[in-house]
Amino acid sequence: MIRQLTGTIVDVGLNYVVLDVGGVGYLIHTNNPAQHLLETTTRFFTHLAVRDNALDLYGFADRDTLEIFGLLIELPKIGPKSALQILTAADIQLLKEAVQNNDPAYLSKLSGIGKKSAEKIVTGLKDKFDSQGYDALPIERNGAYEQGHMTDTIDALIALGYPAFDARRVVIEITTADPSLSSSNEVIKLALRALNVER
Repeated sequence: MIRQLTGTIVDVGLNYVVLDVGGVGYLIHTNNPAQHLLETTTRFFTHLAVRDNALDLYGFADRDTLEIFGLLIELPKIGPKSALQILTAADIQLLKEAVQNNDPAYLSKLSGIGKKSAEKIVTGLKDKFDSQGYDALPIERNGAYEQGHMTDTIDALIALGYPAFDARRVVIEITTADPSLSSSNEVIKLALRALNVER
């Protein structure tokens, strides 16, 4: 089992990178290939998926994401490709919050993952966390803007007629760029400004 690779990025695709390790190029499927720059030295924590006709390598920038990936592929009907799609749509911080608060609606709103899939993911991961003694997974808050504020803001924008995807995207962008924001009114004003500029 290949669990870790360090090498030079020589190619970046839509959902993969190619990592040169001692002259051998490993194609690694990853959740955020755009963050990796060509010709940079990078380490991946990896999972080798063995199939009848292929050996597929999945890799992540940190061990925590690999561990969540491992838990996801243990859930019914979620294989490595589906787990990668989940981690592409929702980072592990979002997954942690949804699981700890037992709130699939939160995961669905902020990631775009379908409601039924979000319910299956949250329920399945909660059982895994409990049965495997996976710590409480401390949540790192990005400033004062908490979960309830974010969902309320997204709901308000949707009620004003903006598409859910755009509302979610803009709110996440704004609160990530300025973690000091603490009021829904502040974020709604900034979001409306951004959404109206895009129209």
